[in-house]
Amino acid sequence: MTDSATHTRPVVIFLMGPTASGKTDLAMALRDHLPVELISVDSALVYRGMDIGSAKPSLAEQARAPHRLIDIRDPSQPYSAADFCADAEREIADIIAAGKIPLLVGGTMLYFKALLDGLAAMPEADPVVRAAIEQDAALHGWPYVHEQLAQVDPEIAAEIHPNHSQRLSRALEVYRVSGITMTELRKKQQQQSVAPFTERFNVLQMAIAPRNRSVLHQRIEARFLKMMTHGLVEEVQQLHARADLHADLPAIRAVGYRQVWDYLDGKISQDEMVERGIIATRQLAKRQLTWLRGWPDLYWLYTDREDGISHSHEEIVAYALNFVRGGAI
Repeated sequence: MTDSATHTRPVVIFLMGPTASGKTDLAMALRDHLPVELISVDSALVYRGMDIGSAKPSLAEQARAPHRLIDIRDPSQPYSAADFCADAEREIADIIAAGKIPLLVGGTMLYFKALLDGLAAMPEADPVVRAAIEQDAALHGWPYVHEQLAQVDPEIAAEIHPNHSQRLSRALEVYRVSGITMTELRKKQQQQSVAPFTERFNVLQMAIAPRNRSVLHQRIEARFLKMMTHGLVEEVQQLHARADLHADLPAIRAVGYRQVWDYLDGKISQDEMVERGIIATRQLAKRQLTWLRGWPDLYWLYTDREDGISHSHEEIVAYALNFVRGGAI
């Protein structure tokens, strides 16, 4: 991080972390101290009309610290990691051209990884193949689909939780459509002529989270209950009433939205919906932390000390500033 070649590259900052860890608040605070512009890295925030359940920054927060790549898609339009990479590269170039530093903030780890490692050209979706995979899942469960994927592509299967239906379905679909695994496609991508992201930019990577998992669980439950009081069900009702939206769309599969959708379909009670929404959000946080634990070149910002006492917001901001200034400014 200190060699001269590194410092000649434009700086890009990553701020990652599990859901409800305080990423948005920290990013906005950093903008008060550094010449940064924010880029959202979140697969739900891209969708218009999905504000409460996605914990989208409020209009006041966005006025104070504008976030790029928020509200850029209708929920009927799927948004992929490839879409994100193209959009993020464009926004990064625009911010750097303006003399500012891009600060990418969010919890969609797949998007961060795709930006760092690149994406191979993937085959187009095949509705027939996907329907067959989903039928297997309905009959035998998603862990069964995970086992099928592990037989042909154990490396990718190891990265995907057995209940992460969307990623499992896509990974197995890619193999069945093309006969080539995602692992092989990644290797092809690495052989392409475009310089890797880390060779073009000086990337400073931070993650924020509490050490104590129970603290995060409490925050997740409190935030979900707050979403309920702020109109989450009513928000999903508006989506549910649209004829062009259905439960299999990536937007509707988002954590929280999927559970409320099932409630509106009459599949579960309101109490079950709340319980499942909280559990699904905790599972999401666990998957995010699993990604981050194996992440190279990562600087951790813990919101609590080893003795369990919480750091103040000012302390966290100071730690982050010291790291960024030491590596970039």
